[in-house]
Amino acid sequence: SIILKYLLLWRSRQAAVQLTSLLCRVRQMLKKRLVKLVVNFLFYFRTDEAEPIGALLLEHCRITKEEENVFSISFIEEPERKYCFECDSEEQCQEWIEALKRASYEFMRRSLIFYRNEIQKMTGKDPLEQYGISEEARFQLATRKQ
Repeated sequence: SIILKYLLLWRSRQAAVQLTSLLCRVRQMLKKRLVKLVVNFLFYFRTDEAEPIGALLLEHCRITKEEENVFSISFIEEPERKYCFECDSEEQCQEWIEALKRASYEFMRRSLIFYRNEIQKMTGKDPLEQYGISEEARFQLATRKQ
């Protein structure tokens, strides 16, 4: 099992979208990194470079509370690949968990569908119709087989 452990050092309450300093544990060595959440990508940078050295695509992944101040990201297709993040406080840990869970395309798609239906109930009009995309499959609820 490959486990990468991170110690997040928070700079602001909105750290999930800001550049945030962290220490990265890889093969028992700590490395300081900057991370930035942009839509559904978690980019990571060397502290002295402007370009990211890598990114995690936050799709088909699980965000799990591990222990106090610690959460992990694991990928459904590669369950042995697990990234652990350690925060300064439980509050910061919860903020990251919530921000990362909201970052996936599927979460955003479901939110759009929910609000589309709510607006349609209130107004009687489909808000996506004006953009010509109301019939696209990606904006429909998937039917479940029973």
